[in-house]
Amino acid sequence: MTTLNITIATRESRLALWQAEHVQALLTTLGHQVSLLGMTTLGDQILDRSLSKVGGKGLFVKELEVALEEGRADLAVHSLKDVPMELPPGFSLACVMEREDPRDAFVSNHHANLASLPQGAVVGTSSLRRMAQLRSLRPDLKIEPLRGNLDTRLRKLDEGGYDAIVLAAAGLKRLGLGARIRAVFEPSVMLPAAGQGALGIEVRTNRQDVIDALATLAHQTSWLAVSAERAVSRAMGGSCSMPLAAYATLKGDMLTLDAAWGDPEGVLAMVCVQQSGFVSDLASAAALGERVAAQLQKNVLAQGGSFAPPSDSLTPH
Repeated sequence: MTTLNITIATRESRLALWQAEHVQALLTTLGHQVSLLGMTTLGDQILDRSLSKVGGKGLFVKELEVALEEGRADLAVHSLKDVPMELPPGFSLACVMEREDPRDAFVSNHHANLASLPQGAVVGTSSLRRMAQLRSLRPDLKIEPLRGNLDTRLRKLDEGGYDAIVLAAAGLKRLGLGARIRAVFEPSVMLPAAGQGALGIEVRTNRQDVIDALATLAHQTSWLAVSAERAVSRAMGGSCSMPLAAYATLKGDMLTLDAAWGDPEGVLAMVCVQQSGFVSDLASAAALGERVAAQLQKNVLAQGGSFAPPSDSLTPH
């Protein structure tokens, strides 16, 4: 195998650096020379407004893509749930690595789980998906915006601004903060975001040498699952401005895909769809996702829902 000098573009948050260093270590063991290019993205800088109002989660990847395009970096490591469903021309996902825990985590200093929160308790999240599902589970709670990297969110909880916050379990576990998790939400209770817990590696499509170097890091089971999930979101026009969840599990060659759409205003009931199908490759996994999205759209419209952006009342000013 040809060894390469590889530069990884990464955000500079502690979690992003952990992810990049993880990939760096794996590639180094394969004989490559690997360095990191730390960058601060627009998504890291804008903390006073909801992502859905300032351009979506793609704000976390655009600067990294510029570094790839200019040749300053050879690949970028992303939390897959932050990667837009449609990549710009000339870019592709070269690898999806083995998924960490995909579930959401309940984090609180004084309460054991969601059910134990008192009426009117303040729960922090800026995810419309989590807002909608939390309101479905506990309409009596007060859901407040919570932006910032993982350490910032934990600090805001510790300072007393919230009774509890909801975070991705994967990030906490990767940073050795699993002890902060008081409870996890099983997917049957709160469906994760498409791609949650998985790392995706983005490259320029013409960098076959880098694509080849990443081949051994790919985890096919995880890749099939997230391909189905991302296809749901893509077909729904999904971004962080849509309260959409999708989660797939693979047993043998049978993929079961659950998706849910929620009304962040709490007026309409959650709409859930589940389908299963045999999958043999990424294309068949994506096709299942498209079928689930079509059924979900039909069911949402049937109960009077719409796919318009949420009102400004859900976002901090």
